[in-house]
Amino acid sequence: KPIEAPSVVYLEDNSHGMQRIEVRSRAGNSHLGHVFVNDPESPNGVRFCINSASLRFIPYAHMEAEGYGYLMDLVE
Repeated sequence: KPIEAPSVVYLEDNSHGMQRIEVRSRAGNSHLGHVFVNDPESPNGVRFCINSASLRFIPYAHMEAEGYGYLMDLVE
């Protein structure tokens, strides 16, 4: 799930003969992946399936310099 809920938007996606919920970036309107509700394999019934191409890994040691210092308490 997103760290900051307002960062993403959820849209109905009925493409490819499936009913899904698309996750998009609010700022860039780019496709991030999908979220599935009532997923029996997830402990809370919600599963985010985010495309790896939409992610950018930032090493912990670089988080402050990259502007993500305020999130450092959320990761170990």
